Amino acid sequence: MKKALTQCALGVLGAATLFGAGARPSAEVKITKGAPVVRVNSTNQSYDAARPWAKKPHYTRRGTGAIVTGGDVLVTAELVADHTYAELEKPATAAKCPATVVAVDYEANLALLRPAEAGFLEDLGTFKLDGSVRVGDSAEILQVENNGEIVSTPAKITTISVSPYPLESLPLLSFRLSSPLQSRDSSFVLPAVRGGHLLGLLMRYDARSQTAEVVPGQIIESFLARAAGNGNPGVPRAGFSFASTRDPQLRTFLGLQSPGGVLVTEVLPDSAAEAAGLRRGDVILSLGGKPIDQDGLYADPQFGKILFTHLIASFRQGDEPLDVTIHRKEGPATAAITPRPADPSTQASPPYHFDQAPRYFILGGLVFQELSRSFLREWGNNWRKTAPQRLVYLDAFQSELPPDRGKIVFLSAVLPSDETMGYENLENLVVTTVNGKSIKSLADLAAAAAAPLDGFHKIEFDEDPGTIFLDAGKVEEQKPALARDYGIPSMERL
Repeated sequence: MKKALTQCALGVLGAATLFGAGARPSAEVKITKGAPVVRVNSTNQSYDAARPWAKKPHYTRRGTGAIVTGGDVLVTAELVADHTYAELEKPATAAKCPATVVAVDYEANLALLRPAEAGFLEDLGTFKLDGSVRVGDSAEILQVENNGEIVSTPAKITTISVSPYPLESLPLLSFRLSSPLQSRDSSFVLPAVRGGHLLGLLMRYDARSQTAEVVPGQIIESFLARAAGNGNPGVPRAGFSFASTRDPQLRTFLGLQSPGGVLVTEVLPDSAAEAAGLRRGDVILSLGGKPIDQDGLYADPQFGKILFTHLIASFRQGDEPLDVTIHRKEGPATAAITPRPADPSTQASPPYHFDQAPRYFILGGLVFQELSRSFLREWGNNWRKTAPQRLVYLDAFQSELPPDRGKIVFLSAVLPSDETMGYENLENLVVTTVNGKSIKSLADLAAAAAAPLDGFHKIEFDEDPGTIFLDAGKVEEQKPALARDYGIPSMERL
């Protein structure tokens, strides 16, 4: 596989990269006693995208978790992605206890850990959430020193906006803080507090500008409610795309008289928006009673002008549907949207693939997988330009694929063998049919491989070379040698 593999598909900011090599900005720090924080040690080991039957070398991450109501420990999902073991460590005594992940939401970048020993953290107290933060407020960022002391660094909230999270699957509310943090142990994730209450968790820090991006209390509160069983897992979505109507020619074409509104450019099938009756070409004038301007912003009473998608992401199960006021060429219309989380298993290319072994199927040295964005992220932070462009295109525009498209099965690698001679340079080709059968999943491919045509496997792709053949008899004969030579425990994981 011709790419630079990254250690973590999420692009995590650990202590070394969080603060930059050699960065030691000065800061006035103070010792904080009795803060309900705990060191979290996570051992992580992800699967190798080039050899999906094997794992990469393990590595460790250390973060500072926040103890919340109920005695669980809140961290970012990045900290425990693909973890094999997690433990909690008390800062003052260094007492340790294994922990399990009881809830995780990779889109919201949050996870909850629970100590294996009941009452292990009882003496440390818990945080309450601070949901009243505004731009200009002062705050503190907590870190744990090597000696167990908890130190705080002053911070100021400079920006509140809706922006992409590490997975970049949807924008969510985030705070930006200015703070001269120093590199310390357990800095993979850090709590941000105000007045002794938790206002958020750091997920990024830029040492050059001394700014931090924080998952805010509002997102944490929604996550904790879902984790407690008060809603479906995942961030609610409406299921439509939109564009600005700032262009006066566009507004004239649409016949818009009102000053605001955003244009619906796409409605996803089987989405909340489709169920509500939204159409491509609609102009949304208001959502949940909030007027929407030409750029999709609304006036939030606490945060000021922010993107209206915050109203959708904040939706709770049991809430009243969000009323939508619509402009259509044939006349005004209304709708009511009940946002719901997306189901990654139904997507042609899921946005992430963590904490589980990837599926694969090997046929005569040809390694087949199902496309996911985690696979594309193996090309690094600039994967949209450096990953195979055909696969990037299919991931980006999967909503435009036929509803019955299923998964995108592709040839991810070729293991040199007698049967793959001449095919060594083939990779990242999308499979269309095998032995005359349409392929919409690896299960389809496995079933098709059980019925060769006249003693041969005929494999067809959507790009050159178009079609290749394998001798079915020799493929079966060479299975034991292939497994031995490449250390493959099984030729398939479906």
